[in-house]
Amino acid sequence: MDRFSRAGLTFEVRDGGPQDGEAVVLLHGWPQNQSAFDAVVPLLHASGLRTLVPTQRGYTSGARPRERRAYRTEETVADVLALLDAAGLPQAHVVGHDWGGAQAWALGAWHPERALSLTVLSTPHPAAMAASLVSGGQALRSWYMGLFQVPVVPELLVGKVLRRFLLDSHLPEPYVESYCRTMAEPGALTGSLNWYRGLPFSARPSVGPVRVPATYVWGRDDPALGRAAAERTAAHVQGPYRFVELPAGHWLPETRPEDVAEAVLARVGR
Repeated sequence: MDRFSRAGLTFEVRDGGPQDGEAVVLLHGWPQNQSAFDAVVPLLHASGLRTLVPTQRGYTSGARPRERRAYRTEETVADVLALLDAAGLPQAHVVGHDWGGAQAWALGAWHPERALSLTVLSTPHPAAMAASLVSGGQALRSWYMGLFQVPVVPELLVGKVLRRFLLDSHLPEPYVESYCRTMAEPGALTGSLNWYRGLPFSARPSVGPVRVPATYVWGRDDPALGRAAAERTAAHVQGPYRFVELPAGHWLPETRPEDVAEAVLARVGR
């Protein structure tokens, strides 16, 4: 399959590897695209796994609603369920990075019957994140999330500095060029920023404990996501849990694909 639909929106998806293998859904974050996992998926295919990598809402012209409410967590999780349904999969292993990680935590909490396991990259459990905003220094790291709530201005600022920001954050240049091309598409930057703008409408009910097997992979040099939230995440996983700390920054799928694949394969049982 190369696309699926939900609620009048059409999403692109890269479907690869053995079609009879256990399925792994890989969810990208901001401001990435499907290529974020390009170095990871061949390693999963080599172990007999099927991979499904969708383009998230806002990042593709066929799925770019304008309303902020359309980007609340309930909607983005429903996108993953629609992907599983379209692929004929009652369950799958779910991998998420950045905003894709927030999706994965919510899916595991709200729909545990659909997730065989979670491997979350960079993003702590939402409850751990919320607690660390109050005490733990995360609020200083997350200042930009407030700025992104403002209309128009963030598009003007981000459009000017995105390429330099990505290069300075040690994202390899081929990914920088790919992501900047995606963000240059009409409406794509606004669509991607709407994930932040959907926050005030999100998580009703809140994302509670996760009971499916979960691995959390965190880069200790991540400038946006600090240690306090990372270490608090364990308290919100009631199933089998593994915490992997890497000497790395934020861009784990792109810069540490072998470590990411190893974490996924260990969680899947390969």
